[in-house]
Amino acid sequence: MVQKSGNSFFVQHKVEPKETWYSLGRLYNLSPRDIAPLNNTDITKGLSIGQLVKVPLVASNFSQNDRKSADEVLVPVYYQVKEGEWMFRISTNNNKVPIEQLEKWNKIDRNQVKAGMKLIVGHLKVKRDQSALATTDYTPRNENAVTTSPKAPVTPPRETKEIVSVDTDKKQPVSNPEPAPVLKREDNSGGAAIDFNRGYFRRQYEGGSKSTQGAANIFRSTSGWKDGKYYALMDNVAVGTIVLVTNRSTNRSVYAKVLGNLSDIKENAGLIIRISNAAAAELGSGESRFTAEVKY
Repeated sequence: MVQKSGNSFFVQHKVEPKETWYSLGRLYNLSPRDIAPLNNTDITKGLSIGQLVKVPLVASNFSQNDRKSADEVLVPVYYQVKEGEWMFRISTNNNKVPIEQLEKWNKIDRNQVKAGMKLIVGHLKVKRDQSALATTDYTPRNENAVTTSPKAPVTPPRETKEIVSVDTDKKQPVSNPEPAPVLKREDNSGGAAIDFNRGYFRRQYEGGSKSTQGAANIFRSTSGWKDGKYYALMDNVAVGTIVLVTNRSTNRSVYAKVLGNLSDIKENAGLIIRISNAAAAELGSGESRFTAEVKY
């Protein structure tokens, strides 16, 4: 499992009997002199059984592009998805590894990411004839596989018996669920648009004196299609804030809960907000950029 300290990535190793700084160096394809400083010690001090040692992930022993020498073997390094994280954020948090690479390694679509998943975000490069890690079978397994196709239609069913929270909320039983809304309107792309009367979070909106206008875009999500729970990514707004988003072209509005900040990638340049694609369907904005007004 990859971990981070400041701008440095590392994995943690639990010392076993007879292991030394030099055997750790052979195991992880790294000089022991490069391992000791991250642990605030030096190689003149021995290791203790059960001691946890931070092993740096650097260019010489860590690959995020599948490149390796002929005498090296690639060993997967994993990252556990946190609550509210999407592929953009996971990519940013792990050295901006391309989203397409994450999809390829983990055999999932970016829209299928959920909290708790363990995703491959790179590989240790270890020597075939020196590291015990090289003798282990690391044939990729699709532990995160889902049974539904990533291209499955996103049109919600006409009836539902309970409201099921997604993403950052826990599942809660609902004693008197509201009747599920039916489909209305057709969007400009020819797909069915949805209408949840501006969304599940409208009752939690507290208003406010702040507002901003600018370019908006979407992120793909499975949330919102069945329950009207719309989510957003926005800078300089506290996580959990309910914002009112209005499409200036259609004059339609939705209420969305802020999950986190916009990641620092070129796709977000010039944006003030990203909303889930279900929210965009109710706004009638399709899946392209649009001009939005956001109040909170």
